[in-house]
Amino acid sequence: MSETLPAVAWHISTRSADSGANCVEAGPLADGSGRVAVRHSKTPEAATIVYTRDEWDAFVAGVKDGEFDF
Repeated sequence: MSETLPAVAWHISTRSADSGANCVEAGPLADGSGRVAVRHSKTPEAATIVYTRDEWDAFVAGVKDGEFDF
């Protein structure tokens, strides 16, 4: 059984906006939990992944540190 997603203030990645193909949106859930939802903007009706605030903060820190660079 899937959870009903609260309202999300979606923001498209600036990197995705320029690529034309891989569009990622993320945004905080409006339920005050601090969780962040992520989805593919071209198929918003498809699956959405929800991260805790700690998970999201760890991901953002990794991006800033170059952990995911090729």
